[in-house]
Amino acid sequence: MTVHQPLLDGSQKAFLACYLDNPSLVERLHRLLLDVIKDEFERLQILEINSVQALLLFNIGENEVTAGELKSRGYYQGSNVSYNLKKLVELGYMHHQRSEIDRRSVRVKLTEKGRKARGHVAGLFARHAEGIEKRGFVDTSGMDEINTALKRMERFWTEQIRYIY
Repeated sequence: MTVHQPLLDGSQKAFLACYLDNPSLVERLHRLLLDVIKDEFERLQILEINSVQALLLFNIGENEVTAGELKSRGYYQGSNVSYNLKKLVELGYMHHQRSEIDRRSVRVKLTEKGRKARGHVAGLFARHAEGIEKRGFVDTSGMDEINTALKRMERFWTEQIRYIY
């Protein structure tokens, strides 16, 4: 069986090339972000948690959440959220409490130690945002455009999953 490739004109080929760059660029940026967090924690001599765990702490913030809620947000593809939460509880970065309603569900929130580690990530992000803006890499309107475009891509892909099949 031969798969038919549509004939594309020059602008369509250029758009397709840009489109195909997007997922790999987003993935590379995420991996670089994890490396930046790892380097910061090594500099601070915080070696007991990894960058994914530090990002989990940052994204949980002052909220009380379940592993399922974190998974549904989709931030942690390729990582085992339950394992990382368990490790963070064992290391004293989080409290956990089994739900009174659904005994299978465990809710977690940051301890003081977790809030301190989260503060390191927040400080790192604030310094980076300031540096990006000061050096003129991207201004606020540029960041807004990037975020808007990425949200539109997310919406398009979500619609493909929901409505095509």
